[in-house]
Amino acid sequence: MAQEVRGVVAPGKGERVRIETVTVPDPGPGEAVVRVQACGVCHTDLHYRQGGIGEDFPYLLGHEAAGLVEEVGEGVTEVAPGEFVILNWRAVCGRCRACRRGRPWYCFDTHNARQKMTTAGGTVLTPALGIGAFAEKTLVAAGQCTKVDPSVSPSVAGLLGCGVMAGIGAAVNTGAVGRGDSVAVIGCGGVGNAAVAGARLAGAARIIAVDLDDRKLATASALGATHTVNSRSQDPVDAIRELTGGHGADVVIEAVGRPETYRQAFYARDLAGTVVLVGVPTPEMQLEIPLLDVFGRGGALKSSWYGDCLPSRDFPMLIDLHLQGRLDLGAFVSETIALDEIEDAFTRMQAGDVLRSVVVM
Repeated sequence: MAQEVRGVVAPGKGERVRIETVTVPDPGPGEAVVRVQACGVCHTDLHYRQGGIGEDFPYLLGHEAAGLVEEVGEGVTEVAPGEFVILNWRAVCGRCRACRRGRPWYCFDTHNARQKMTTAGGTVLTPALGIGAFAEKTLVAAGQCTKVDPSVSPSVAGLLGCGVMAGIGAAVNTGAVGRGDSVAVIGCGGVGNAAVAGARLAGAARIIAVDLDDRKLATASALGATHTVNSRSQDPVDAIRELTGGHGADVVIEAVGRPETYRQAFYARDLAGTVVLVGVPTPEMQLEIPLLDVFGRGGALKSSWYGDCLPSRDFPMLIDLHLQGRLDLGAFVSETIALDEIEDAFTRMQAGDVLRSVVVM
């Protein structure tokens, strides 16, 4: 029987979000209903609200979440009611050409629940990133549920569902940071600081954090940065080169998503070094770099989508590292809030006052 729950809906472009009654259908074949316990407030949710991702309003926001499986549909074997899961927005198909080649993190046919959640009045809702977890319960594809150790706090576990995984994966998976490498991270919000933590996990010898905000740089230092650069007062390219013997960093991770910061990343890397773009640009942005410089400097220019993660592999491993005290996921949680405080959390996010607000249900 369909259930009615409270959820946070973005009704139209640029409009304030509001709490509405959401109808969650019984799970069909391959689907699961999850009782959400915690969900991070991510910049992606704000982009949805502002109309920067699509125009399929109204949106049911929220995607960086963890909770308990309540019910599963026909044919579901990977999860069962009562199991604690982190939700992911890239449920791999196992059949496409990327999956068949053993690269499921590039899956070209990821899937979501087939049924739609609606408002109490019957208006179809578009769930953010196919999840819609700013709600007491949500309907997802069972493949979007990844089981992890249930002893972890939901408020930190859910962060792996998007921003923290994107940053750690940008360093560990996409950038392939190795022991002794030098790494620079440009932009130290939630994703950038997660990249700092990832570089530390990978054994980088020198980790240079770059930002305009000393508060974010202080957090970067706590998460493993060995050096910080405030780009209001220092040229970041010159500073990174000076801190790496004049050469540039082996891996530079751009976590802003702007042409000017990407150029900084490009010229701040060593010859044959790697640039990883994990910051999300907007459609109108254009990049101009002399092609001879691209050729002459060698190396690799990569983009990192969701940290090139495979949830079934990466989520349990990172939760285990957190429980062992080797990855401080709690450092990313600035505050816990109620469901009806999300609009204010967006304001604090834009002002740079928080790394992550987390809704606890």
